[in-house]
Amino acid sequence: MRYIRSNSFKRFFSFGRRSSREQVPSPNGGESHETLPYKEEPFGRPSWKCFSYEDLFDATNGFSSENLVGKGGYAEVYKGTMNGGEEIAVKRLTRTSRDERKEKEFLTEIGTIGHVNHSNVLPLLGCCIDNGLYLVFELSSRGSVASLLHDEKLPPLDWKTRHKIAIGTARGLHYLHKGCKRRIIHRDIKASNILLTKDFEPQISDFGLAKWLPSQWTHHSIAPIEGTFGHLAPEYYLHGVVDEKTDVFAFGVFLLEVISGRKPVDGSHQSLHSWAKPILNKGGIEELVDPRLEGAYDVTQLKRFSFAASLCIRASSTWRPTMTEVLEIMEEGERDVEKWKMAEEEEEEEEEEFWGFEDLEYEYDSSFSMSLLDSIGSTG
Repeated sequence: MRYIRSNSFKRFFSFGRRSSREQVPSPNGGESHETLPYKEEPFGRPSWKCFSYEDLFDATNGFSSENLVGKGGYAEVYKGTMNGGEEIAVKRLTRTSRDERKEKEFLTEIGTIGHVNHSNVLPLLGCCIDNGLYLVFELSSRGSVASLLHDEKLPPLDWKTRHKIAIGTARGLHYLHKGCKRRIIHRDIKASNILLTKDFEPQISDFGLAKWLPSQWTHHSIAPIEGTFGHLAPEYYLHGVVDEKTDVFAFGVFLLEVISGRKPVDGSHQSLHSWAKPILNKGGIEELVDPRLEGAYDVTQLKRFSFAASLCIRASSTWRPTMTEVLEIMEEGERDVEKWKMAEEEEEEEEEEFWGFEDLEYEYDSSFSMSLLDSIGSTG
């Protein structure tokens, strides 16, 4: 790996972190006075560090298969315990995928998440570049949202917990889009990439596909297409165009998953958003709710979430809200229907584009995305 220089990593770990209360750069390169719509804890000194290979080897019991909790195309995730008792998750680039492109992507993930600090984003503890490439995170004691929503052996998540998960995830994504020094497009927002702390606080994880979006750019054009079946926005899938609205679409699918308890793609290969869209259009939002809740949910909150989801999954990115607007709808009940009403011809075009996108999506290979802790269950 000739392009990896230890001095570069030393400089990386000496960078200060930017407070989320500072002014946010505006798209035209000037300063925006927008403040985040929630209180964020103060930032301390950077806490990430370089781990030795021996530390990680001992913590994971020699990267034992018993500690393997996630595996994808180019990385594996192991749980471990440090000498002081701290539980960690170690993401390791597999030896079979040690080509230059994957190594660069791995290092890009360090550079992206390493300067992010928010209670709803999984914190990076550090990395290791001895005998391979490793990222070290806190271990999420309750696993992923997907593992709790879809494990038939577990009782259903109550509405209060689902509400907390949805709001927290929206806040974390808003931070990535608006609160960071440089805008971050996650590109793989989904339930298996939202991990939960002991008190069910959601944390966005797995920045392997994330992209910086420079302030003077409106979007990225990306090839090849990477992501997860059922979550891909039409403009990304069809044209390779990525911006904040790409994440907004995926968040809409996630929100529907939290409300309904249904998987993003069912056994008949129907995507969740294609199932939900007709229901949302006719206003039958009670049909969206997970039947396992047996009617135990807040109707006002359901209306807010359903309206937000209906806007997020619009085929046209122009007519999707920003995450700032999504939060306003979810938290404050901002439901200016007229503001979001499309002209009749635009609605017809939206419907045609949506269903055309759905037909294409069926043909795509769904096994091309890796989650940090897809299969981890509760450890506490």
